[in-house]
Amino acid sequence: MKALQAGEIIGFDPRADRCTEAGSKYGIPVHETFESALGRHPDALVISTSPDLHMHYANVALNLGKPFFTEASVTDAGMEELISRLANQTIVGIPSCTMRFYPGPKKIKELVDAGRIGRVLSFTYQSGQYLPDWHPWEDYRKYYVSKRETGACREIVPFELVWLVWAFGGVERLTCMKGKVGDLDADIDDLYHLLLKFRSGAIGHLTVDVLARPGVRHMRVIGTEGILEWVAGENIIKVSNMPDYSWETIELNRGTVEEKYINLEEPYIEEMSRFIRAIQGKEDFGYTFEEDYRILQILNKAEKSSERYRHVNFNS
Repeated sequence: MKALQAGEIIGFDPRADRCTEAGSKYGIPVHETFESALGRHPDALVISTSPDLHMHYANVALNLGKPFFTEASVTDAGMEELISRLANQTIVGIPSCTMRFYPGPKKIKELVDAGRIGRVLSFTYQSGQYLPDWHPWEDYRKYYVSKRETGACREIVPFELVWLVWAFGGVERLTCMKGKVGDLDADIDDLYHLLLKFRSGAIGHLTVDVLARPGVRHMRVIGTEGILEWVAGENIIKVSNMPDYSWETIELNRGTVEEKYINLEEPYIEEMSRFIRAIQGKEDFGYTFEEDYRILQILNKAEKSSERYRHVNFNS
């Protein structure tokens, strides 16, 4: 919001130390109670809380008649009711779809839509990063990523599915195996393996983990006329096509990374810019809570697959 010069920014956090830090670093008024912050009559709410509180604050925003944006979802509790409420109002309510603004996914969708490698047949994709490296300035055991319902690995599955469905289409069938296989001091599953059958006929393998050191985002997509490979750590996409199978390397925007952080600032700035334009009626955001809810049903069905369906056991 600062980068976009979006107007006055009001901060709220129940932790006094975070209020002090935000006030000092960004020069904004900060409040330790939500009621006090609302007393400044904000025009819109950006809900950047623990995921299990998103629906609470979204409903508060609706009650106040204020547009709102929520960070990435991982739990669907209360979302159906929110969707119903939004359908009967003109207030803009938007869920995050940040990965759709990342250079890699944007370029992959562009190449796939243009038929650069023909019809997509399959892909393998790993998204992983060691959980203590997420926020090196705080103990991972002391915020929402260490809780089972909002666990870090569970959160990233829909975070990635949001763009995979955008790029490759709807999911028709799936199977999953997940579990706690590492040594993190938290009661969460730290590894998810999903096999996804898309309505197009393509089959994808998604691996999400919070164990990889160093972090990794790596994808290979096989098409009827070639292959593309995304190596996020090198900020490149490589494309190989028939008939000579030579490789073209596409350099991606490296962007700006804040100190002690890992992700680019630009996708978040673009997403917030789209939110502001949606509030102003200048542009459709392009992603809805209905879509977000469908993504979360993929997560739920994946977990049921892992927990309830039988797998083949080998005893010898």
